[in-house]
Amino acid sequence: METKIFLNLAVKDLNRAVKFFNALGFSTNLQFTNDKGACIVISKTINIMLLVEEFYQTFTDKQICDSAKVSETLISISLGTRTEVDEMIEKAVKAGGTDYRKAQDYGWMYQRTFLDPDGHHWEVFYMDENQIPSQV
Repeated sequence: METKIFLNLAVKDLNRAVKFFNALGFSTNLQFTNDKGACIVISKTINIMLLVEEFYQTFTDKQICDSAKVSETLISISLGTRTEVDEMIEKAVKAGGTDYRKAQDYGWMYQRTFLDPDGHHWEVFYMDENQIPSQV
């Protein structure tokens, strides 16, 4: 069995969060979805668990940060082309996210950033591995 990653994110409004990620083109795995959380499929080995804050709190004794004000994590997704990066940012903004930072073009890597409706920070990038400088 392949190792899978399940990234757990606290959300204020589960329906809004699911609609947002579905609008980006990601599907929902209904087997792991109920009124407390939803599983968003990024790839066959990467999933996002969107958990209503009250349910998320049952997994930790730590305070849940307000991700609209505090950086909790930087989540990065690689895509196949620069055009796909731009398209995902457009979809994110149209679905209620925020185009957060100016595009960064390093020649060998192109990167843009969006914040989802709960303020989680997403780095979307295309990288031409054949063009990576010897000292990055």
